[in-house]
Amino acid sequence: MNKKELIQIINLALKEDIGSGDITTNLIIPDFQKGIAEIFVKEDGVIAGLNVANEVFKRLNNKITFRKFIKEGDKVSKGTKIAEVKGSLRALLTGERTALNFLQRMSGIATFTSKFVAQLEGLNTKILDTRKTVPCLRMLDKYSVKVGGGTNHRFGLYDMVLIKDNHIKAAGSITKAVQLIRKKLKKKVRIEVETTNLDEVKEALSNKVDIIMLDNMSLKLMEQAVKLIDGKAKVEASGNVTLQNVRKIALTGVDFISAGVLTHSVKALDISMKIQKFNAELGEQR
Repeated sequence: MNKKELIQIINLALKEDIGSGDITTNLIIPDFQKGIAEIFVKEDGVIAGLNVANEVFKRLNNKITFRKFIKEGDKVSKGTKIAEVKGSLRALLTGERTALNFLQRMSGIATFTSKFVAQLEGLNTKILDTRKTVPCLRMLDKYSVKVGGGTNHRFGLYDMVLIKDNHIKAAGSITKAVQLIRKKLKKKVRIEVETTNLDEVKEALSNKVDIIMLDNMSLKLMEQAVKLIDGKAKVEASGNVTLQNVRKIALTGVDFISAGVLTHSVKALDISMKIQKFNAELGEQR
């Protein structure tokens, strides 16, 4: 992840939550108090975002220590302690929700992605993410997909040509759209074309594009398209991909399967943080 962009994201998240100050914590907790908190999972999953959670606390107090008990991408079971945070009790309490929000969402994406990857075991097909991410959190969403074993599709509109149905309609045809791209594009980038039937697949093939997307095709039609393409281009399947049908789609012979559900409808992994001890002005309380 890009550290500078990560800090910008975290700063915005903290500003959104804290505003002019955490009035509850600041009125209850003296600024000298220190504490130790444990972060643990309340369900099985794959962990992603530990470094992000660490950075949240560090933005509030740079003397915070964040100890990790597992690595990014590790599969953990319910009840596992994944990290310990030590330092300013105010910083721990103020940063708790923001840190957990990042950690829970990112781990949810990694967990869900890992389930799709498991369905493709033994096959050469790769699972791809999409641009259906939370605005301004794409870097974190796509990072989480990779942690879960998935593969990143294009990051944005700038790093790859993807000619979709509306582009084709506006240009007049697949051929016209590809010709316009090649005429005006000054750098070498991959060109992918979305198709919905075999005639469009044939037209995309005739233009020698790099990737042909099979959009919302039946399994039978996908098999026919893969046979027609015959290795002359990479093949991506897209549309209504679920855990129940992803392996059947892969068995048609496609190279990639893109699934927006990895990021647009993910369930956050249940993760909690509990203060274990803190030192008061006199002595230590447990």
